[in-house]
Amino acid sequence: MKYLLISLSTLLLFTACSSKKYYEPEDVSSNIELNKESMSSSIKSMNKIGATLDDNKIITKNGISEFELPEGFDFINVTDDGRIIATNYVDKLLIGNEERTVKDVVVAASIKNGKLAVVYSNNTIELIDMNSDKTLFKEYLPLSLANDTRIANPYFMGNLILFPTLNGKVIIVSALNNESVKNIAVDPDNEFNNIISLNVIESTQTLIVASPNKIVSISPKEILSKEYDLRDIIVNKENIYIATIDGQIIKLTANLEEVAKKKYKYAKIHALAFTDSLYAVESQGFIINISEDFKQDTVYDFGFDNEERMIAIGNRIYFDSKYITLP
Repeated sequence: MKYLLISLSTLLLFTACSSKKYYEPEDVSSNIELNKESMSSSIKSMNKIGATLDDNKIITKNGISEFELPEGFDFINVTDDGRIIATNYVDKLLIGNEERTVKDVVVAASIKNGKLAVVYSNNTIELIDMNSDKTLFKEYLPLSLANDTRIANPYFMGNLILFPTLNGKVIIVSALNNESVKNIAVDPDNEFNNIISLNVIESTQTLIVASPNKIVSISPKEILSKEYDLRDIIVNKENIYIATIDGQIIKLTANLEEVAKKKYKYAKIHALAFTDSLYAVESQGFIINISEDFKQDTVYDFGFDNEERMIAIGNRIYFDSKYITLP
């Protein structure tokens, strides 16, 4: 009986592996010009807006830095005046060349007008006056034991500070009186529910917030939400582009209305990027280019190791000690 059980287990495992499906495009083109450059080392950590390399250089929207972070620090954000914010995930926060001692592990932070907004790993949020080191606002939220690594940073929007929490909420604090004015539950029920993306569509003053399982649109008129199992999300001008776990790429308005979508059977999208059109990086070594109106698409060969960390920022894709610039 023991040997029969082992044989059955082996058979089931083999059947499961052999039935795994992969994206196989019918037409693949090699006619794409990609400017490929080497990086000094591989990516060791990253969030939605940047990354830290093994040699402590960083990647931001400005490209790869010439300088290196102190040993043990990882990038988390950039200030409006260009200073890098980094954490040692213990008791220090680096802001430019200044080290600040903190009481808990910082996982997200932003700065504006001398105010430091932080999110700690225990899901506490705090607003600090950097000149006096005085706490202006602090709230202890329930612990979140499982988080997506793409933790969003706090966002300063006019006289408001938006704190994306690790348990699927956005706490809105007034910068005028340092008090909480609104608590928005984006995705409080799922296991992985921290906020992974927080953007503003300036033309309509609409806040777009996403967890791994939901998108919420917050405008002066209304709050709308839709559920999607997200692989990635980017905002370009007035439109939102998402890739889902089941291989869909969807274009949405600020009101979360679906303008267009395409389905790629068995595709596993790693990242989205936008130049004059939309690009999606697929795990089997393809780049899918979709026209802005979603009427045409082209699939290109793109070899990379999908076990490596990869991040798309602007028109560049960083991966495996190298990066490419999209046309």
